[in-house]
Amino acid sequence: MRQKRLKSRHFGTAGADVMRVLKIECPECGSKAVIRKTNRKHRQIADIYCACADVECGHTFVMNLTFSHTLSPSAKTGDMMMQKWLNSLSPDQKQMAFDLLKPAAAAV
Repeated sequence: MRQKRLKSRHFGTAGADVMRVLKIECPECGSKAVIRKTNRKHRQIADIYCACADVECGHTFVMNLTFSHTLSPSAKTGDMMMQKWLNSLSPDQKQMAFDLLKPAAAAV
């Protein structure tokens, strides 16, 4: 029986960095494992169903993937908060906020 080879996947475009892919190792033999299914329990918690790529091992197992903490906040989050805040202001309040943001040298 002929064994199927796993093809590596390259993400990104020419000149861009290649995106890293989660690599799973079999807890029994240490060989590469393949993710067969992902069961999301929550936005930040998932069960990952895996199978060892070593045909002689054949171990299947479930791993848990969880979000731990943020190292650098998303720029999108801050931008959206600022946009919501600005949209909630009256036109006079918006103008006052913009005036406060102008450099002090321009006011002289």
